[in-house]
Amino acid sequence: MAKKEVKTDLWVYELLKEANISLTAQGCDIKEIDEALKTASKSQTGNSGYPEYCGVVKDFILVIEDKASLDKHLYKDEKALIAQDVKAVRDYAVNGALFYARHLAAKTSYNKVLAIGVSGDEKHHRITPIFVNERDDYQELPDVETFISFNESNIDEFYLKEILHEETDVEKTTAEILKDAAELHEYLRTYGQLTTEQKPLVVSGIMLALREIDYKTFSIDSLIGDKVVTDGQKIYDAIKSNLQRANVTPDTKREKLLSQFSVIKDTPKINEIEGKLGKTPLKHYTEFLHKSIFQNIKYHNSAEDYLGRFYGEFMSYSGGDGQTLGIVLTPKHITELFCELAQLKPTDKVLDPCCGTAGFLIAAMHKMVKMTNDESQRRSIKRDQLLGIEQQPYMFTIATTNMILRGDGKSNLHNLDFLKQNPNQIQLKGCTVGMMNPPYSQGTKQDPDQYEISFTEHLLDSLAGGARAVVIIPQSSVTGKSKEEQNIKNNILKHHTLEGVITLNKNTFYGVGTNPCIAVFTAGIPHDKKHLCKFINFEDDGFVVSKHIGLEETVSAKDKRQHLLDVWFNRIESETKFCVETAIEADDEWLHAFYYFNDEIPTEKDFENTMADYLTFEFNMITHGRGYLFEDTDSKKEKKL
Repeated sequence: MAKKEVKTDLWVYELLKEANISLTAQGCDIKEIDEALKTASKSQTGNSGYPEYCGVVKDFILVIEDKASLDKHLYKDEKALIAQDVKAVRDYAVNGALFYARHLAAKTSYNKVLAIGVSGDEKHHRITPIFVNERDDYQELPDVETFISFNESNIDEFYLKEILHEETDVEKTTAEILKDAAELHEYLRTYGQLTTEQKPLVVSGIMLALREIDYKTFSIDSLIGDKVVTDGQKIYDAIKSNLQRANVTPDTKREKLLSQFSVIKDTPKINEIEGKLGKTPLKHYTEFLHKSIFQNIKYHNSAEDYLGRFYGEFMSYSGGDGQTLGIVLTPKHITELFCELAQLKPTDKVLDPCCGTAGFLIAAMHKMVKMTNDESQRRSIKRDQLLGIEQQPYMFTIATTNMILRGDGKSNLHNLDFLKQNPNQIQLKGCTVGMMNPPYSQGTKQDPDQYEISFTEHLLDSLAGGARAVVIIPQSSVTGKSKEEQNIKNNILKHHTLEGVITLNKNTFYGVGTNPCIAVFTAGIPHDKKHLCKFINFEDDGFVVSKHIGLEETVSAKDKRQHLLDVWFNRIESETKFCVETAIEADDEWLHAFYYFNDEIPTEKDFENTMADYLTFEFNMITHGRGYLFEDTDSKKEKKL
């Protein structure tokens, strides 16, 4: 038994190391706590007693007791309380940890103590935290798999969410994300001289490699700048292993991904030890990503497209090459709004034929998974109900990586040119929801298929009958200025129904210079001429441009979004300055501004102000010798006679 206990102790030590937590074995480096342990005998004799590990993280004491056998994890008495008699405290991990925690809460000045009972081994184990306060009250908490929640970066969040039960924002703030992105971009530029396309590939490849740490097939410490087996080769091998582990099939798809990631092993500069760093740039990038990004994606179930945000930053730093390619990445609040407008259900199958970094698919996946408690259905959502197409090979690689990091979905991503695919073939997939942000400003009269409205038609033709489709496109697409665009709009209405168009904040794609709108359709049902469509002016969405940050959410954003949804789904009525409901024609400009008229009756004050403005204008013209503008026309005729 003793040997097994030692083995468990070592495994717990590795877990602490992985979480970047430093505790003391069989004692404590902090004098106050060490003094208290001198009277903490489990036999309650007043002699010394020492837990397996003990220490402080911020203002929390952490105390850990472990047992080799799962049978010795926790014992409760007949009142369903964690037993604190001498035998239970000695024999059971949680009971022993709670004993030490209560003793330390009573004998030290610390008000927050986390007792953690651990039993089993790496393969089969339980880790149960218990919170103890200064009043000797204890609170049982849900089991965890690692100690990551208790390190310096996460323990306050854990306390707020799991102990105080307060709502917390588990995501990094926009400012923090931008700061990290700027810092990493500077490292990539300074130490790697990587191209615009190479930067996100290096980032996403390292993220996949970091997943192999859990399987002991990759270690950051192994990156030593060896010239025979380079750091890049080690990372590339880890990527290969992770793609196999994630069951990315067929082999041709996996090989296509690996060909993109070969830049990591084939770029000499990032594989050579850099003088100032004292390590290879690749190791430097890996350490940075592990600390700043990887653990946030790994341990937080967020709809935020972290890699997409980073990619957007890389593009903005690199002279706007993304705009030349027509790549406009969709902000988080828009991907989440799409899910609401599409009224997603856990049974839906979602298609994004221009998926970019997979932002829409990630948002849809998280939304659908939250709507069901059926684990079988959750697996089906991730495995079978998300379909993505992306033409750019490096964007396809990033999207695949992003989906793997977020929990599957990658098996249904395809590196194809959407417009060259037969929509009837795609329709056989039975997709019930379509979401799309197509390439912008690529269409011409000579090549009308590249117009955003043409992508929209192709998407609608690819969906099952009755499917909901939501697209974000430039406002110019729905005005249909060119003859070619008018023809496409007319053809759309022959086969599909327009439900409405929402005019968005002009800064939604901040820095890109596009005035966007959201168009919502029902696929496969011809548009009835009497059908009433909604046209909403949502330019005032509660998001503002902030210096050094870009588009930022204000406190009013959630309220404005709820108002939009209430109006869209007919829960409340709205003034015409916000929403116009009307029948349409194909040659109309499908925007709120086209249909809006001011239906408010002017007040007496409005009349007075208008007359005052007119009289001021008339007086100004007369004093400048232009009084003839106000002479009576009939009087002029009489003078001539």
